[in-house]
Amino acid sequence: MPRRIESHWIAGPAGRLEALLEEPEGAWPVLAALVCHPHPLFGGTMLNKVVHRLARGLRRAGAVTLRFNFRGVSRSQGRHGHLTGEVEDAGAALAWMRERYPDLPFALAGFSFGARVITHLGCGMEGARFLLAVGFPTSMGGAEYLESCPSAKIFVASTGDEFAPRGALDALFARVAEPKRLLWVDGADHFFAGALDALEETVWREAREYAML
Repeated sequence: MPRRIESHWIAGPAGRLEALLEEPEGAWPVLAALVCHPHPLFGGTMLNKVVHRLARGLRRAGAVTLRFNFRGVSRSQGRHGHLTGEVEDAGAALAWMRERYPDLPFALAGFSFGARVITHLGCGMEGARFLLAVGFPTSMGGAEYLESCPSAKIFVASTGDEFAPRGALDALFARVAEPKRLLWVDGADHFFAGALDALEETVWREAREYAML
């Protein structure tokens, strides 16, 4: 069975959003995963190399993935929404994906700024199988909402992350509500330099475990 890859336009709260839907190779999906990209004002797009590996690891675990560009990025309409608007965009993309795959459990995943987006969205709703936050940037401010977030949370971090130093992320993680996991990948920087293969393997392993629940 050939892998389905489709480009879509999704109606967002600030205009249409450019999106890419990809199903897993050679099998029916067992999970639907929304994947969010890093900061729009610093070059983040759905084609970011970490986001690409994140989505691929999820697909290897049996997920259909939906990546999209936030408002004002590439061909998506609108202007940067200072996190609040991007959380709204993610909500619209998630609603579209769940309508497309109503019988599948769903998960949320994101890298950097995208990790902030998906945790804000996922902690404010019920039903997500897990929230996968890669490169969660502690330098972007407080994250008190995680202290009461009931969703299953998986944090994946690079040991050399300059935007989430190990001490800062360990301290934040200690305050995060259960259920939670924190996994370190031996990378040189925030973008997992020299460790993209290890990142993908970690995502695949964790997502596979949760997908089979």
